[in-house]
Amino acid sequence: MSANTPGHSRGLKKTHKAAIAGVAALSAAALGLSLVQGGGSTEVEPQALGNAKPVSVAYDANSAQAKALAASLDQQTSAFALKAKQEADAKAKAKAAAEAQKKAAAAKAAAKKKAEAEAKKRAAAKAAASRAAARKPVFANNLDGWIREALFIMDKHDIPGTYHGIYKNVMRESSGNPRAINNWDINAINGVPSKGLLQVIYPTFKAYHIPGTKFDQYDPVANIVAACNYAADRYGTIDNVNSAY
Repeated sequence: MSANTPGHSRGLKKTHKAAIAGVAALSAAALGLSLVQGGGSTEVEPQALGNAKPVSVAYDANSAQAKALAASLDQQTSAFALKAKQEADAKAKAKAAAEAQKKAAAAKAAAKKKAEAEAKKRAAAKAAASRAAARKPVFANNLDGWIREALFIMDKHDIPGTYHGIYKNVMRESSGNPRAINNWDINAINGVPSKGLLQVIYPTFKAYHIPGTKFDQYDPVANIVAACNYAADRYGTIDNVNSAY
């Protein structure tokens, strides 16, 4: 069938049309060469060219030339598709890496900020403790020092009492002996003997003990503070106590 047959040309692919065009061009070149060689001259009679009939080129889709052209176009299309996919994958990978780096940087910044806040908090607590320690006087380890330290603590807890009130009761109850114990009165008979500078029984010491002092009836400072706390609750102040209480 002729290549310029209308019914057939509409069904041709682009690759087929390109092949036909190539074959037509080659045929035309061959025809021109044969005319030159046959007549021995490069001049062609106008009449001869004017009367020439159109050259009809046959197309074979299964020819080696058509197949090679189609394969070449398919290969180029595949190469372009592969390159486009590779570029898209590279962009996606770069974007994911950038986002991961951004998240890591944000997490690192947050951790650093938290660590700095905690360090600042610890430093502030340490400084406050140092200031508190610096403000606390150093008391002598004797009756005078015990009473003065007890008054220092009592002042912080709003427990009334004076040096004189404490001292007079200490001397009456224990003569200033922090290890004094009463093993003969009713409390001793009941199993809760009075102990320490101000002769406090265990239930009273436990009920009126002030946090921050030792939980020990024999500890001189803890004993004085607990006894003064009890006296304040019962008598208004240790200064009002002038006998056994």
